[in-house]
Amino acid sequence: MKTNCCAFLFAYLAAMLTNSSIAVADDPLPSWNETAAKQSIVAFVEKVTQPGSPDFVPTDERVATFDNDGTLWSEQPYYFQLAFALDRVKAMAPDHPEWKTQQPFQGVLEGDLKAVMAGGKKSLIEIVATTHAGMTADEFEQIVTEWISTAKHPKTGRLYKEMVYQPMLELLAYLRANDFKTFIVSGGGIEFMRPWTEATYGIPPEQVVGSSIQTRYEVRDGKPVIVRLPEVDFIDDKEGKPIGIHSHIGRRPVFAAGNSDGDWAMLQYTTIARSPSFGLIVHHTDADREWAYDRESHIGQLDKALDDAEQKGWTIVDMKQDWKVIYPAK
Repeated sequence: MKTNCCAFLFAYLAAMLTNSSIAVADDPLPSWNETAAKQSIVAFVEKVTQPGSPDFVPTDERVATFDNDGTLWSEQPYYFQLAFALDRVKAMAPDHPEWKTQQPFQGVLEGDLKAVMAGGKKSLIEIVATTHAGMTADEFEQIVTEWISTAKHPKTGRLYKEMVYQPMLELLAYLRANDFKTFIVSGGGIEFMRPWTEATYGIPPEQVVGSSIQTRYEVRDGKPVIVRLPEVDFIDDKEGKPIGIHSHIGRRPVFAAGNSDGDWAMLQYTTIARSPSFGLIVHHTDADREWAYDRESHIGQLDKALDDAEQKGWTIVDMKQDWKVIYPAK
């Protein structure tokens, strides 16, 4: 994912600089409406970066963590990594004629997602294990890179890599301009995300925390490689997110953003018993420009975290009310 989305961001920044360098400083979040959500973000950043402020946070402690699915890019009608896995089944099918009569692969090949989902978690694990393992880490990275550069969303017709949120791209850039170090902490696969997050979000692979499968070191034809195994190693979701942060980052964040109950523990870990701190929830309320869902959704369910937000002081971003645009302009 090293072309369009990065180009969109650079084009946007170039246009801003051409119009007025003062405008960049005056409005670091131009795709955000002038609402309480934007004001709370700016107020937080200003108070923690102002030397002499009682809330000043040293630069080495300015850690910001972001969920990916539903927070930095869309996640409907199903997680984009699942779309990748389904496409991999189709690509691998010529070498597996038995899949024509074997579920869940038969359902994938026939476009019958109900049949696939009927197998529940077991079927999804089987699909992921089959399509994500049995190769080296370098081979998997190449497959992901090719897919993310060409695969398109079934509803919007956009490349999946174009379905990132323009307001969140600006937020990431704004935080980094103020010496925050930005991390992705996602339930998605760490090696699925790493090939494209730097070009898309400006977040390098070493600042990506995610779920992982087990791996093994081998020497093949005289070349040292990491081989991917069909066994789960770590699930970076729910209570796993603070563990992933502790293991990979080694610092408690001062800023955390998510969109679902899967991010509830990360938001707690960041904001409770730490001051100053900031918790942000992206609430999907825009059925016209994106999707509207929360408590009853099969993807990105937002229930407990939505109830807790006011009490815990988390900022809820209402996509319909707070964002001028959703995706970068083509």
